[in-house]
Amino acid sequence: MKLTGKQLNHLRALAHHLKPIVTVGVAGATPAVSAELENALEAHELVKIRLPSLPKPEKKALLAKLCQETNAAPVQLIGRIGVTYRPADAMTIDLPEMS
Repeated sequence: MKLTGKQLNHLRALAHHLKPIVTVGVAGATPAVSAELENALEAHELVKIRLPSLPKPEKKALLAKLCQETNAAPVQLIGRIGVTYRPADAMTIDLPEMS
């Protein structure tokens, strides 16, 4: 899923006040973490994830892997916090139009 810059900015603003729902441990992207993220995305669409303390390239790769496994889009990665988005069947977040 590709998001435009305008859509990413909108999602970042919405994610600002959220608390991390999913925590990834030192074991990384286990099936249990993927299942938990899947459930969180179904319920919330926009999810903050707390990642382990790793070098930045490894955190980016871990977030990308989790997004790929759950068909979500990465929104941002700041420090140890990543944000993902996937529209639910009953969409609650209205994104700006793609243009």
